[in-house]
Amino acid sequence: MQHLRAQGGGRIIQISSYGGQVAFPGNSLYHATKWGIEGFCESVAQEVAPFGIGVTVVEPGGARTEFRTGSARIAALMPEYEGNPAHAFQEMLAGPPAPGDPARMAARIIDSVTVEPAPLRMVLGSQALDSTVATLRKRVADFETQTDLAASTDYPPGQ
Repeated sequence: MQHLRAQGGGRIIQISSYGGQVAFPGNSLYHATKWGIEGFCESVAQEVAPFGIGVTVVEPGGARTEFRTGSARIAALMPEYEGNPAHAFQEMLAGPPAPGDPARMAARIIDSVTVEPAPLRMVLGSQALDSTVATLRKRVADFETQTDLAASTDYPPGQ
C-alpha cells in the first residue's frame, strides 16, 4: 500500500470466486474464506480510494485448471453424512470440465487494470454471472419482504 500511495495511486487485484456471492452445499469452509475476503476488500476499497487506489475483486467461475481434478483432495467421508447435501461437492469433482478458459480469464484481469473507475467486482464466466445475478435477485427479494420487521426494531417505536 505504501508504494501505491507514494506513486499517487494504483490498483489492488484480489482473486476470489463467484463463491464469494453464491454458496453451494458441501463448500462451507471455502465460502467462508471467499465471503470474508470480499467484505474485507469492499471495506479496504473505501479506505484507499482517497489515495487514488482502486480495488477489484475478481470472481471467476469454474476454469479448466486442476483445481477440481488433479489437485483436489478430500478427507475421509463420514458415513453420517451419506446422502446429505454436505457431500454435494463430490458431484462437482466428478462433473464435466469447467467452462472457463484460464488464459482468457487472466487476459481479462490484466486488461482490467486500466479501466477507470476500478470495478469493485469482476465476474468471469457466463455461468458464474448468471448464478451470481440470480442469487443477488433472490437475496434482495428476501430482504424486501422484511421491511415491516426491520422497522419494528427502530427506536423510538412507531416511527
